[in-house]
Amino acid sequence: MPEYLAPGVYVEEVSFRSKSIEGVPTSTTGFAGMTRFGPVQYTDGPTTSEPRLVTSFTEFERVYGGLEPLKLGNDERVPYLAHAARAFFLNGGKRLYVSRVFNHGADPAKTGVASSQGMVVGNTMATWRARWPGLFGNVFVQADVQRSGNVAFTPQQGSPTIAQRARTGTLVEIYAQNDPLPKRGAAVDQNRLHAVVVADDGTQSFIPFGGGAPTAPGDTDMILIVEVIVQVRVDEERTDFYPELSFYPEHKRFIGRILQRDDPADENAAVWLDFIPPADPQQRIAAALQLAGALAGGRLAGGSDGALISPDDLKGEEADPDKAARKATGLAALGEIDDIAIVAAPDASARDDENERVLANGYLIAHAEAQQAYRIAVVDGPKESSINEIRKFRGKFDSKYAALYHPWIVTLDPLERAAQGAPPRKLLLPPSGFVCGIYARTDIERGVHKAPANEVVRGLTEFEININKPRQDVLNPEGINALRFFAGRGNRVWGARTMSSDPEWKYVNVRRLFLYLEHSIDKATQWAVFEPNNERLWANIRRTIEDFLLVQWKDGALLGEKPEKAYFVRCDRTTMTQNDLDNGRMIALIGVAPVKPAEFVIFRIGQWTGDAVTNPTS
Repeated sequence: MPEYLAPGVYVEEVSFRSKSIEGVPTSTTGFAGMTRFGPVQYTDGPTTSEPRLVTSFTEFERVYGGLEPLKLGNDERVPYLAHAARAFFLNGGKRLYVSRVFNHGADPAKTGVASSQGMVVGNTMATWRARWPGLFGNVFVQADVQRSGNVAFTPQQGSPTIAQRARTGTLVEIYAQNDPLPKRGAAVDQNRLHAVVVADDGTQSFIPFGGGAPTAPGDTDMILIVEVIVQVRVDEERTDFYPELSFYPEHKRFIGRILQRDDPADENAAVWLDFIPPADPQQRIAAALQLAGALAGGRLAGGSDGALISPDDLKGEEADPDKAARKATGLAALGEIDDIAIVAAPDASARDDENERVLANGYLIAHAEAQQAYRIAVVDGPKESSINEIRKFRGKFDSKYAALYHPWIVTLDPLERAAQGAPPRKLLLPPSGFVCGIYARTDIERGVHKAPANEVVRGLTEFEININKPRQDVLNPEGINALRFFAGRGNRVWGARTMSSDPEWKYVNVRRLFLYLEHSIDKATQWAVFEPNNERLWANIRRTIEDFLLVQWKDGALLGEKPEKAYFVRCDRTTMTQNDLDNGRMIALIGVAPVKPAEFVIFRIGQWTGDAVTNPTS
């Protein structure tokens, strides 16, 4: 309570309304699996290996590589996660977190990181290295010397010549008035190279790299700033440029500082320079000169896509609390991101071994079921499954936090350019990426209470098999959501059931609506912890939740012609005993009537005449 100790006027701010609840996002999705590049936790690796948020497939390609096949030893494998990300954004997805899973293979010391031939510079080594493992890291790096025009300037008669735009660490070449200037791209001239040092009073000193005392340019000398531009050609369509770099460690844009191992300014850089400048000032000058001649460029080698990940790799490991650099991996890394509401693992059902498929998808479902995860798992059925095989696969799970979709999807390979007259190559892809995009699209356009079904699937040629009504009559009661083609209506998701045997949680939209309500209330009522547990708090809680549920009812998420029939909130002495109060428990009861999908639309038609005695509707 405020203290009033001296006479005066006291103006205080008070609140006369309940706290408000802001709905949490429901369309944010998380994928875990294999990609060609990107952040991954490996031995002695960078610390920025957490899953990255991407908002377009172009951004995904920059961070995690494209759609080119993964080369796992002698085998090539379709990058299912990359295709799933493409399908996700094509079908209306907006926000996607990706947790890359990487298996180094039999040799744990092999990092799979591409590098160049190490170059001895002074007493240390300078090596270009890819930022992350993968064949995608076998990039071409080129470092070109660039020179400015003449930047010499004499402020007034008798004052020393200075180099405009030069700051401490700037490298310059000094030429006499009649000396021939170097050609474009020519190597650095050691005899003319100087490092600029700017004193506190603004005066400049020019330290020759060849050794000796600082020199001062003459009034007629020409001063050329020497910089380097690094080009990194990642693939045929992407080239990264890093201009105005310096080889001298004292410069603010020193190449080893701009292209460092874990640079937060450019976390998507493909390469970094493994180089530690010598401590001795004279050796640093010598090392800079050698570095300028050693980093001409070349293609990195040694990148590897590793081996096929195991179900345990997909599950991942929790972060090590005793080692700050040891981050969570796989699905466990997605568990640390609160915004995610939908999860999928496109590689889980692409395995040939049935036991591994079941184990991998079991880990995915367990991840969604984790306490206060507030998310649902989209599960792919095995490819090329018959009716009996997909039913057998479905029978191994029972979860209200997962939904199964069947069959796989056929699409044209976006990378394949068929020869004239030859049919284009087709790919068989898991449906989870397409379905997750439809989840997000439905949430954005209609709301989480709308079942993500009877929605058009974009970006496909056909479904792997044709599921007709008699086949779906078998699949639908068992919680297998079919993807079907309808003449004149296109390819659609034709099912909205969870993998649960509990009829209360039969429908996907009901499960997701409750996840949305629970998560929103959880986040927005944290202020109530440690508040005095009395009638004032209980009333505030009731008003807060009732106001939130009223908005949901107006949006059509709850059933009932009046709010009183759509929900109730109780928080008073009838919901708490004295024992609850003595032990610090505040208990509120919340009941809501969710809108369930009209899965079976039935029209009963019969003959009737105006002279009929009875009305069939009465």
